[in-house]
Amino acid sequence: MQASEAAAAGPGQLRKFENYRSRYLPGERTVIVYVPGIYERRPDLHFPVLYMQDGQNLFDPATSFIQGVYWRVGETADRLIAGIYNTGKRRLREYSPSKDRRLGGGGADRYGRMLTREIKPFIESQFRILSGAANTGIAGSSLGGLLTIYLGLKYRQIFGRVAALSPSVWWNQRWIVNYVSRGRVEPRPRMWLDAGTQESAHEIDDMRKLRDALVHRGWQEGHDLRYSEIQDGKHDEAAWALRVNPFLRFLFPAR
Repeated sequence: MQASEAAAAGPGQLRKFENYRSRYLPGERTVIVYVPGIYERRPDLHFPVLYMQDGQNLFDPATSFIQGVYWRVGETADRLIAGIYNTGKRRLREYSPSKDRRLGGGGADRYGRMLTREIKPFIESQFRILSGAANTGIAGSSLGGLLTIYLGLKYRQIFGRVAALSPSVWWNQRWIVNYVSRGRVEPRPRMWLDAGTQESAHEIDDMRKLRDALVHRGWQEGHDLRYSEIQDGKHDEAAWALRVNPFLRFLFPAR
């Protein structure tokens, strides 16, 4: 795997690890890490870390799915953020937790093993990381948001902070709602959920069902669950960029 310094991102720096290969999934992918400016100035400090999906859309307008439109994560963060690039045509399979009869998919378990058994230990070997679930988060949008909810609950001993922006709750007849309803939930991660009112016709209805399932299992809005319906919010990178600062502040409140 090749490591390189990428362009500056706000007050911090980006470090890119290219040609990453996993024993669980085929192909190569890139892992990009945002390191806040204080990291180099304070070698005595250790930092929480957030693992985000669709890494090419987070920091660099040149690599984003819609060129020039990206999340601007590096301009709002004061913690380490590891973005895992998706692999294009395999994104749907890797990000979906169940197999849909029409669309296929169902590779999220392998992706989860890659993230928890390979990428996370690698990041911890390269950077000064605070340990424990309270200092470890996972985030994503759309199919990446669906993946985030699934892995955040499956690996709840690892990820104590979960942010799903406009997650694809519709996948496989709302499979994730049933998963939440029947799965084990202790300990409960701190969770951010949102959706825009200008997304698909059923998005808000699906999100409310997911929220209700979480509340039924013990999450409390305003405490360990933040649910938001974003007025006029759309399903795109520009809309999600506006929610970065709020969800980071909710997941990792000031001490």
